[in-house]
Amino acid sequence: MLKNILRQNVKPMSITLYTVGTPNGHKVSIALEELKIKYSLDYKVVPISFAKNEQKEEWFLKINPNGRIPAIVDHSRGDFPVFESGAILLYLAEHYDPDHILLSSDANKRSEAVQWLMWQMGGLGPMQGQANHFNRYAPEKIPYAIKRYQEETARLYSVLERQLSDGRQYLAGEYSVADIASFGWVGVHEWATNKDLKEFPLLDAWLHRIALRPAVVAGLMPNDLIKNDFKIILTPEEAEKKAKEAREWILKGQQDAGKEAK
Repeated sequence: MLKNILRQNVKPMSITLYTVGTPNGHKVSIALEELKIKYSLDYKVVPISFAKNEQKEEWFLKINPNGRIPAIVDHSRGDFPVFESGAILLYLAEHYDPDHILLSSDANKRSEAVQWLMWQMGGLGPMQGQANHFNRYAPEKIPYAIKRYQEETARLYSVLERQLSDGRQYLAGEYSVADIASFGWVGVHEWATNKDLKEFPLLDAWLHRIALRPAVVAGLMPNDLIKNDFKIILTPEEAEKKAKEAREWILKGQQDAGKEAK
């Protein structure tokens, strides 16, 4: 009875998502698309330019004091701002998902999904992020750092492979924020590790299973990940050019942050 009342009272939400097409940004856009399909919820996207360092501008720091994407402003709840991708996923599940499509109503299942969400935020994201950085964006190649973070990323993939080895289709048993959180990171495995997922066949199958969801396709925004079957369709020269362009604004952002800290 209560669920029916909640479902009837769900109204199209007016949420602004400030984001970029990165694995962390994709978490929130995918979740919003899932809610849009289920409840006809409404949101708009404001792209943030890393090249212009917009995430460090004063207006954005009022939304996220840490100056990172993604962030949302919920206009239907008094322009309430939420930052950190995992916190946004939990917020959306709490306030806009009466049928629990993102997070189970069962206490144990809910806890399991939250555990894997925290695992991604504390492990897979930071470690693969460092693999990305040292493999593609660092101003000098540091073999120890590249090896260290690529191997840790592979170890974390093996954790996911083991989790899926009991025949389950999704990380917490049923589709949830746990899958949404890790999908974008696993999807860019080649960019970080220079390897495919042949060592992790169950993880590869999981990746392609998630990619079939209409909300995932829509939530990736302009992105060729799925179309290219999660492969880098670039020559080594083209990949380096792409990395070089990003490297310039990454290093500039680091320099600006260093100046602010002094």
